[in-house]
Amino acid sequence: MVKVATFFAMTLGAFVFWQSMDKVHVWIALRQDEKQERLEKEAEIKRYRAQLLAQQKQEDSLA
Repeated sequence: MVKVATFFAMTLGAFVFWQSMDKVHVWIALRQDEKQERLEKEAEIKRYRAQLLAQQKQEDSLA
C-alpha cells in the first residue's frame, strides 16, 4: 500500500512539475516576444527620426 501511495504521489508531483514548467516556458516566450516587438518599434522610431532630421537638414541647406 505504501508503494502504491508513493508511486501515486510521485506521479502527481511529476505532473504538477511539468505543468508548471510548461507555464514558465510560455511566460518566458511571451516576454521575449514583447521585448522583440518593443525593440523593433524603437528601431522604427529611430529610423523615422533620422529620416526627419535628414529632411530638416536638407530643407535648411536649401533655405
